[in-house]
Amino acid sequence: MSVMARSDPPSAPYSGMFQGQTAWIFSDGKAGHEAQVLGVVEALGLQAEIQRVDIAGIYKFMAPWGPLPPEASNEGRLRLDPPWPAFAFATGRTTIPYIRALRRRAGLETYTVILMDPRTGANSADLIWVPAHDRRRGPNVISTLTAPHRFSPARLRALHTNPPPRIAGLPRPRIACLIGGPNGYYRYSPADEERLVDALAGLAASGAGLMITTSRRTPERLAARIKNSVAAARAFFWDGEGQNPYPDFVAHADMFVITADSVSMTCEAAATGRPIFIFSPSGGSAKFTRFHSGLASYGATRPLPPSDEPLPSWTYEPLHSADVIAAEIAKRWLRRAEMLPGLVKAKT
Repeated sequence: MSVMARSDPPSAPYSGMFQGQTAWIFSDGKAGHEAQVLGVVEALGLQAEIQRVDIAGIYKFMAPWGPLPPEASNEGRLRLDPPWPAFAFATGRTTIPYIRALRRRAGLETYTVILMDPRTGANSADLIWVPAHDRRRGPNVISTLTAPHRFSPARLRALHTNPPPRIAGLPRPRIACLIGGPNGYYRYSPADEERLVDALAGLAASGAGLMITTSRRTPERLAARIKNSVAAARAFFWDGEGQNPYPDFVAHADMFVITADSVSMTCEAAATGRPIFIFSPSGGSAKFTRFHSGLASYGATRPLPPSDEPLPSWTYEPLHSADVIAAEIAKRWLRRAEMLPGLVKAKT
């Protein structure tokens, strides 16, 4: 089954249904993974209890298929005992043994969800979410065009009402430039770096207000070249000092320039309905191509034009995948509750 993200947040018949109920989140500690799960948990109105997995040695090697490690290896930080939560989520291969064990122990008392392909059998959880560009499908598998995150419509509205002075003072259009870096699929050749630096310098020279942030993968030399190229312009280059302005960049951007390797930042930008221009360095993969082709077909993204061409503007319906995934979880949970009222009880 494939559930594609809709233009506006779906109606929430579950609103208030899960008030006071808890969701365990088995986390491998990666910020991106936790943000995806928290986006869905918050959309459901659940209270999150994060349980961070820290396994090593043979147990880490055997994940996601292997057994749980002895309790001593986790220093008692995780619990897999009742009272059971209403829901449990996991993402990342080292978390999968825990949610599989929880499902065996809690049975129908806990509805289990895995985000991202666990590379295990369909019975690892009640529901599995994968992005549409992944190949996995099945009766208990759902997919959306973008990944879930914490930039809900309510959060974006709240951020937009109070722009920081440094952003409010930038000229329009304000362009959020979200820069990644080399990974296992994309290379940043000297020619790629030159194209990117020239493009951003051209946007700054055009009078646009640039809001620029790099990532941990951005080579230091590239970050320095970008910073120098816009030094004379009215631009906000975040160098890692002070509070991270990234949420305000997303909320206050009139358009975006994002490198093709930055899937999560592209998904977050797509929640705004504002134009996204993709800069493609050398390399790529079939999976990245499917992701970018899907967003381009939807109307959210276009390739970044040459530096001497103006940027066009357009709109599209924002993509709110966390809401779509939450609605599907609630629908399936309610279906099970109706079939087994003695085992599954909603708190109202």
